[in-house]
Parts: sequence; structure tokens; C-alpha cells
Amino acid sequence: MAQVSPNLLIPESFQVSRDDITGQLGLIWELIKAPLIVPLLQLGVYICLVMSLMLFCERVYMGIVIILVKLFWKKPEKRYKFELIQDDVELGSSNFPVVLVQIPMFNEKEVYKISIGAACGLSWPSDRLVIQVLDDSTDPAIKLMVEQECQRWASKGINITYQIRENRTGYKAGALKEGLKRSYVKHCEYVAILDADFRPEPDFLRRSIPFLVNNPDIALVQARWRFVNSDECLLTRMQEMSLDYHFTVEQEVGSATHAFFGFNGTAGIWRIAAINEAGGWKDRTTVEDMDLAVRASLRGWKFVYLGDLQVKSELPSTFKAFRFQQHRWSCGPANLFRKMVWEIIQNKKVKFWKKVYVIYSFFFVRKIIAHMVTFCFYCVVLPLTILVPEVKVPIWGAVYIPSVITILNSVGTPRSIHLLFYWILFENVMSLHRTKATFIGLLEAGRANEWVVTEKLGDAVKKAAADAAKNKNNTKSFRKFRFKFTDRLNTFELGFSAFLFLCGCYDFVHGKNNYFVYLFLQTITFFITGIGYVGTII
Repeated sequence: MAQVSPNLLIPESFQVSRDDITGQLGLIWELIKAPLIVPLLQLGVYICLVMSLMLFCERVYMGIVIILVKLFWKKPEKRYKFELIQDDVELGSSNFPVVLVQIPMFNEKEVYKISIGAACGLSWPSDRLVIQVLDDSTDPAIKLMVEQECQRWASKGINITYQIRENRTGYKAGALKEGLKRSYVKHCEYVAILDADFRPEPDFLRRSIPFLVNNPDIALVQARWRFVNSDECLLTRMQEMSLDYHFTVEQEVGSATHAFFGFNGTAGIWRIAAINEAGGWKDRTTVEDMDLAVRASLRGWKFVYLGDLQVKSELPSTFKAFRFQQHRWSCGPANLFRKMVWEIIQNKKVKFWKKVYVIYSFFFVRKIIAHMVTFCFYCVVLPLTILVPEVKVPIWGAVYIPSVITILNSVGTPRSIHLLFYWILFENVMSLHRTKATFIGLLEAGRANEWVVTEKLGDAVKKAAADAAKNKNNTKSFRKFRFKFTDRLNTFELGFSAFLFLCGCYDFVHGKNNYFVYLFLQTITFFITGIGYVGTII
């Protein structure tokens, strides 16, 4: 049989028109590139370089201050009045203040016993301790389990109450606010807040409450988080690296220099009078903890961060849960900045330099610029300059400054230094979601107040791994795996993976800066997260 020519299958007129379209598109590109594309892209480079310099100066400043703090600053026990509350046989427990412990929960099936047990095990006189379990669960079975656990501890003589609401108005802020309205709370001077996966050591209150008792101008004592599942998978190790910098540097510097930092929402003890004076809990953003901290600080209250007081907690071990958490943590601060920046400027109770620190350093650089420059520069502008070689990026902006920033960011977790390069690539991926969330918060768009509770798995992962080992040949498990694979595909990441791959290929063929090495590695990272395998077990 004679071979059919392709020209017989595709009409000649169509081929000509196709060639014409390609030629016309090329001509249009050449016409608009010089007067429009090049100036716009060059402007984008300049803006990104300015943002990079802002972030660089911030990181260098923080690095210098933390070194000075570690070498010369007095520890909190020396900066403030501190005296442990001693047991007194004659006075009994009357020299201990009454402390309220609030544990907000929402369908915490895997971890509710952990936090309740830890709270009930605190070394504090039982008649001076009130524990509130604020359960907003929507699952009746979980509600029953939590209530029964509270009853079990109550039968042992623990003053623990189980509180529910008719609706979830205000989410966590609403639950905490409702808990403070109870009549018995008027006898409490301080409130410790513990999320459902947090498990403080028995001496947690004895080491923190004295700061509040002996210093009437202190409103908050914040403990450091310590992650029990940081070695569970690569995803949790990446989170540990990011959060360790936050606690080791940002919180420490804020506490030492301005007695201000953002409340982390848990593992902290508040003076109830300070909460009331600041206006109480508000649900206008998804960062009710930061909102309260800023308002209290504007009224002159001081905060103390205790880096050596550590509370065990759990990191999100699924990428889906981590993405929701990062959306809330990025959108909320941007939205709060929009709502409070003018109030901060007009405030007359705090010093000028503290205002500068809160507006510029705390909010603008860390909560907005840091996300935007990471994504816009390294995932958009830099790759585009490869396609438009007329636009140049100086080597100091593309390599030197990012390298210094990365090294400074890694000081919090020296044990993970070997994962530093992959951490950079992973942070670039997450900057996509953080930047999107930041714009949503600044513009107060549709998802600005979206609240999705971070899923906690407790020991469920270990149990699942043990069950999987016993049932290696179970075909049902295979079918379940296939379903999960399709369910966790992320189109945003896959789309950027394709974009960066094309830019890398173009640079490999036509480029002179060897950016393709970075682009191909970043492509792989976007692809891995795109198919949901970022949490590979170490």
C-alpha cells in the first residue's frame, strides 16, 4: 500500500494559515517586546531587588541583635522580678493565684486525651486551678468521648469543666471569649491557653506564672514550641526549620528589645485583666492571637518570651493540612495589618521606635515582603528574564543576597543543615500559597476569613504504618492509595512546574548564566508537591 503523504491529510491552505499565525505571533512579540515587555520586566526586577534588600537588612539586623542578646543581654529571670512561688505549710495554697487553663477543641479525636491529661497533670494546687475544655466539635461521637474524658478526670478531684456552644461563631476566638464569660472565671487572675495537641510539662505554670505575679506590667508569658513529630517525614523537618528560626530569633529579639512579639495562640499565659483592657478576643481576622497581642501592646503591656520553657506539640504531617495552615498564617497577618496600621500610627502610648518596629519589621517585612519577594523574584521574574535576555539581573541580587538570607534563616536548626538546599526549594513552593494568601488578606477578598482547623494525627500515623506493615498484600489498601493519589493532586504546583521546566530548557539551550540548574531542581520540587509526595518518610 502506498504511503500516504502528510500533505494529503492536512490541506495546504491550512498549513499556510498555520505558518502565517506563527509568523504573526512572532511579529507581534517582537513589536511589543522592546517598548512594553522589557520595561515592565525591568521594573519588576528593580522592585524585587528593593524587596530583597529590605529582607536582607532585616535578617542581618536580627542576626546582629540575637548575637548581642545571647552574649550580653540578661536572661528574663534577671531582667524582670522573678521569684518562684513556694509551698507554704501555714498558708496552704492561698499564696498561689487562681489560674484558668483553656483547651479549645474541634473534632480532635486523635489528640484530645493528650492535652487534657497534660493540663490535669500540671503541678499546681488543685483548688487554685480551673480547667476548661472548650469543645466546638461537630461529630457527636467525638463530643461524647471528650466529655467522658473530662468526667474521668473530674472523678479524680480535678476541677475540670466541659463547655460546648450552640454554634462556632468566631471559631477559636469565639470559644475563648465565651469561656471567659463563665461566672467562676472572675476568681481567676491568669489564663493559660493550650491547643489540643499541646502537652506542657508539670512545672509549666510554676516557671511562668511568677513573671506575671511579680511584674504587674507584664501581660503575656510565651513558651517555645517543641515538636514531637519533627522526624516523622521530610515535610515536618521543613516546618521545623522554618519555625525554629521564628522562635530562636524573631521571638527572642522582640522580647529582648521591645517587650513585644506575636502571641503564638497557644503555650502562653495571659493576665486576664490585660485581655479585658485590650478589648477581649476578636474574630475579625484568622489570627485572633496576633490581634490581641498588638492591641495589648498598644496599651503599654509588656510580653516575655521564655525560650527554655518548652511545650511539646505536633506539626501538620499532611501537605493538605499544612497548606491550609499556611493560608491562615499568611492571610491573617496581612488582613490585620490592613485593619490596624492606622491605629498603630495614631497610638500615643508607645514609643516611636516601637511603632516603627511593629509596622515595618514585624508586619511589613516579615509578614508581607518576605512572602512576595520569594515567589515573585525566584519563581516568576527571574525565570522570565531568561526568555527576555535584554533584561539583566545582577549577580548580587540573584545569588549573593539570597545565599546570605538563607544562611541566616538556617541558624535555628543546625541539625538539619544538610537539608538546607531542599528547604530553600520547598520554601519557594510554599511562597506561592503564602503570596496568594497575603494578597487575599490585604484586599480582604473572599477567603480572607476562611478558617480550617489544622488536622492533628497524634499516634495515628504510627498506628497506620504498623497496620500497613502487617497487611502488605492487602489489595484494598492499594485501591485506597490510588484514590488518595488522585485526590491530592495540586494543579497550581504542577502548572508552575511546567513553566519553570520550559524556562530551564530555554536557558539550557540559549542561556549563559546556567540558571537551568536551579530551574530544573525547582521544577522537580514543584512537581513533587504537585503530586502530593512532599511528605516522604525520612
